[in-house]
Amino acid sequence: MAILVPLTGYLIVDHYGKNVVPIPKYYIPERVDTIVKNGKTTYDTVFHQIRDFKMTNQLGQQVSLKDMEGKVILVDFFFTSCPSICPTLTKNLRKIQSAYGKTDTLLQILSFSVDPVRDSVQTLRKYGYDYKVNPDNWWLLTGDKKEIYDLARHEFFVSVTEGDGGPDDFIHTEKLILIDKNRHIRGYYNGLDSNAVKQCATDIATLYLEKDRHRPGFWKFLKGLFNNFS
Repeated sequence: MAILVPLTGYLIVDHYGKNVVPIPKYYIPERVDTIVKNGKTTYDTVFHQIRDFKMTNQLGQQVSLKDMEGKVILVDFFFTSCPSICPTLTKNLRKIQSAYGKTDTLLQILSFSVDPVRDSVQTLRKYGYDYKVNPDNWWLLTGDKKEIYDLARHEFFVSVTEGDGGPDDFIHTEKLILIDKNRHIRGYYNGLDSNAVKQCATDIATLYLEKDRHRPGFWKFLKGLFNNFS
């Protein structure tokens, strides 16, 4: 993973120079709008946009999507007492955070606890310390269980089963969800698979830069960005 982002940077620069960089697709279409202009009819697909929410992070701070404007967001769902997939999931997220460690304005990682009753702020803080989570751009989140489960099902779409967020309701997933700066879902990845995690890391950089390549100073910015990863 140490060479992942520098290599990613090189490939992105190379692809941008040829104007053929592969851009992650949009997920979850919600409707198709009909647009009539100058006698011509076109159709525009409108994709799902993540709604705002308020949660509490491992530092005890109240946070919302408004606190992450301009950032690409990577999301997962976990719980601190998980003995199976969560430790590996967290370690792989740690690799991604390390790769982007010098550009904490680019990426925000959000890990929602699916066991928020037991995962208090203090419990999340200890978990973050144990796994060397840097809170500058990785928040471990707790809050109302019904709210978290509604987000998981109807905003991030990581569960096909319905539930009420009650005591017997439970969601457990290995998925990582990538959100662009406009709050659209742009990728789902198996957080336990090393190749999928590498692809996710590549797509993070691509999404951050996708709308900036024609702006003045873009190439200078791009060079400086990936020099920081070296």
